[in-house]
Amino acid sequence: MSNTKSGRKGPQADDSVKGVIQFRAGGSAFIIVGGNRDEPSVQVSPDDTGVALPGDTVVARIYHGVAGKRPGERVGRVSQILERAHTTIVGDLRREGRNFVVAPDDPRFVYEIAVPDPARSSVKPAPHPGDKVVVKLGEWRRREQPLMGEIVDRLGRTHEPRAELLGIFIKHGLEPNFPHDVEREASGLPDRVAAKETEGRRDYRKIPVFTIDPDDAKDFDDALSIEDLGNGHTRVGIHIADVSTYVKHGTAIDREARKRGNSTYLVGTVIPMLPEKLSNGLCSLVEAQDRLCKAVFLTFGPDYRIKETDYANTVIRSRKRLTYKQAYALLFEDNLEKIRAMPVPPKHQTGSTGRALRELEDWELEDLQAWIRALWRIASSLRRDRMSHGSLDLDMPETKIFVDPQGYADRLERIEQDESHQLIEEFMLAANEAVARLTRTQRLPSLYRVHDQPDAEKLNDYREFVATFGIKVGDLSRREEVVKLLAILKTHPQGYTLRTQFLRSLKKACYRATPDGHFGLHKKDYTHFTSPIRRYSDLVVHQVLQSYLNRKADGGAVRHDVKGITQLADHLSETEINSTEAERESVKIKLLEFFERELAKKKRTAFAAVITDVRRHGFFIELVESMTFGFISADALGDDYYQLNQEGNALVGRRKHRTYELNGRLDVVVDKVDRFKRIIDFRPA
Repeated sequence: MSNTKSGRKGPQADDSVKGVIQFRAGGSAFIIVGGNRDEPSVQVSPDDTGVALPGDTVVARIYHGVAGKRPGERVGRVSQILERAHTTIVGDLRREGRNFVVAPDDPRFVYEIAVPDPARSSVKPAPHPGDKVVVKLGEWRRREQPLMGEIVDRLGRTHEPRAELLGIFIKHGLEPNFPHDVEREASGLPDRVAAKETEGRRDYRKIPVFTIDPDDAKDFDDALSIEDLGNGHTRVGIHIADVSTYVKHGTAIDREARKRGNSTYLVGTVIPMLPEKLSNGLCSLVEAQDRLCKAVFLTFGPDYRIKETDYANTVIRSRKRLTYKQAYALLFEDNLEKIRAMPVPPKHQTGSTGRALRELEDWELEDLQAWIRALWRIASSLRRDRMSHGSLDLDMPETKIFVDPQGYADRLERIEQDESHQLIEEFMLAANEAVARLTRTQRLPSLYRVHDQPDAEKLNDYREFVATFGIKVGDLSRREEVVKLLAILKTHPQGYTLRTQFLRSLKKACYRATPDGHFGLHKKDYTHFTSPIRRYSDLVVHQVLQSYLNRKADGGAVRHDVKGITQLADHLSETEINSTEAERESVKIKLLEFFERELAKKKRTAFAAVITDVRRHGFFIELVESMTFGFISADALGDDYYQLNQEGNALVGRRKHRTYELNGRLDVVVDKVDRFKRIIDFRPA
């Protein structure tokens, strides 16, 4: 597409590589060779990036004898642009003297884009400085020339919720609306489950079935049933919305779902994989409505071990839509009036809420409590067994951002993976494993969720890194040492940050057509079966399971189109990565919005924080409750002149000798928020 030449004199370049270039905020870059994120990348200095832009496919010449910071890394210079990743960029329109530029939203897009006077553009109404706009990029062949573009759309005022949301849609290729043919097909679907559709299914409408989901869940994929079989035996049903009954292979809805790959959950909104009539209606396991499901039945003995596994199509009627908080209260609170006081999620934040707990009779609450406690006794045993056999405890607390009816971030909440979450997780894991084992042993062509063994060198690098925090562990290629490490990090002051970095040292889980096992869970058999409303992979696995059920019923051969299943797996892995990046960006934007709104308060909120890193000019902190990262400048301390101590782990006041040291705790308030650089500065409260 274009070539670049560098005047740099230095080590001799000896060979070339092809890959995707990604930039850091400071202008340096790295190239993911062959698209493989797990292989050592090629490092590129700011002067050697040529006219490459983030995400471009490039050719780079490797400098002979120059090594990167990590083993196996090389250093190179971009020599050719093979394909541009983006033709448009979203950013903030600014005026600089007589000229106009657009500053990209992405801080890693290090170039401003020069644009003509927006008053003369074809966009109506004409954009003004401070607007969020979409720019079509022009050709850029010479680095010494400015990057030019043309404004093609105005999204609104910068930092308004709607404008920010539209920016994420465009950047990540997300489409909130469905094509006309998809909407037409969806409108032809029934509003309710027809009686004839329940024929031939196991009827669970009179057996205890209920759902447990987050406060802000928009759709409900899964429900649990429980039956006492006597003699200490219990049958648990994991009922999953039977999307495949309504979404037939090759239809417009199916093609669009495959293209999207999955739903994308942004703060305050969702880009669904399926039209609302299916995702929030006919397929969502809402309270008190008949719904069609595919189910895995696990029969447990008195020792809580699985004695029998069965699969079936079912029809259910959920007794209650519970939130995790409500389920937790039912698990551990005996006072029914306190349980009744649990709130219903606000309607603007969630899908169907069902009846409030205060509307339930005593016997209904007591039944729910008995079922949930019985399920937890089984789930806790499953969890203990799983962990004792080497499954890694990679659960991380998360910060949930809630929005007001206008879409502004107005509340942060730390979500812990407590017993109510673990209850659901264990049964979902068991169902996924059971279906994967079935498709593997029956040799059914299917999709699997694979997590490969980590790279030994990356694990060794990480082991040396955590040693600088006083954490001593052995060879992390041995599973027992990883388990030991995670146990230490669970109570370490920098545990969240260090666990996040540990996750980055592992390979990414992906979809594959072969059952290659799951490192993190330490399972030979694993797939995704439990979320077909929001993941296309699960819908495919449902189709595979149906072919097995058909074969059992009529003795015929399995009929399932395996053509292109490997390509499908790759596509779904890519759409998942894209959605994850969009979701993370949404969280970053809303966190900045939340803390910027703090600045407008007369009395700012004091947040508990822990010092995570100390530098000469200040120190980095992490807020305890929301796990938000920020910086406190030494200048903001104000009451003294602070210097770094000899150990390099504390700032000490010269006169008063007050100390701010690594792992120290303090209360802080917001001082400055830079929405463009995505930086939050704090000061002591």
